[in-house]
Amino acid sequence: MLAKVIAMKFRFLLSISALIVAFVFLFLAFRWRNPEAANPTDLVLANGTRSPVLIELFTSEGCSSCPPADELLTRLDQSQPVAGVEVIALSEHVDYWNRLGWADPFSSAQFSERQNDYAGLFGSDEIYTPQMVVDGRVQFVGSNSSRASAAIATVARDAKAEVTVTPAKRPTSLADEVPIDIHVANLPSVSAGDTAELMLAITESGLRSSVSRGENSGRKLTHTAVVRKLARLGGLSGSFNGETTVRIDKQWNRSNLRVVVFVQERASRRVLGAASVSLAASEA
Repeated sequence: MLAKVIAMKFRFLLSISALIVAFVFLFLAFRWRNPEAANPTDLVLANGTRSPVLIELFTSEGCSSCPPADELLTRLDQSQPVAGVEVIALSEHVDYWNRLGWADPFSSAQFSERQNDYAGLFGSDEIYTPQMVVDGRVQFVGSNSSRASAAIATVARDAKAEVTVTPAKRPTSLADEVPIDIHVANLPSVSAGDTAELMLAITESGLRSSVSRGENSGRKLTHTAVVRKLARLGGLSGSFNGETTVRIDKQWNRSNLRVVVFVQERASRRVLGAASVSLAASEA
């Protein structure tokens, strides 16, 4: 009788142990398949800001498959879906679709060239739209929301510089100029043989177009974080404290503008840090 009781207790303990092992396995599998389930406090930088992730969308109003990608970028920008992460959006309209019936008013050869540089890094002979590039490291079709979520959650774990960008209170001689203070601290190690660059972009949201020709003829399109200006401020080898002045075009709506500053390796294009600020508060 005693032996039977001991055997029953032993089987019970084995069952409990098996359940515990199964639970741990399922939990780890869930965390692996759902990286955004990680503790968001693990992503917060030393200065208390969320881990920044820069998303570039190469798009065009002449491309019929681009509107869904534009909508995804808007959702990512507005909903900020990953806890502990700040999604910073850049919508870069390429110009190579312009010859096919519709000239995108937001397009620039600069963005086509930038996308072509990425293609070389990703080992591709072709460029396409819509293409999303996350932190300069991961690329995929820009309308793929599951790939976007996974990429954001993955790169958010990388070491990031603490970047702050603030509209300064200093007066300027021109109403269309805004002084900007920029601070960079705790810059991660730059890849061997590479150099870091400080970049600045001005983006405008709330833009709309009524397309009358081309693949999107008859459609009314809306856009978020359209890059109005992209400039290199200079090389960076460590901490940085400085200022610059951004010129605001009279056609831009200042209440919908943001200044984005990011640090990117020149050769690999890996993004080492980023920050953005609205210019609405600086409106005269």
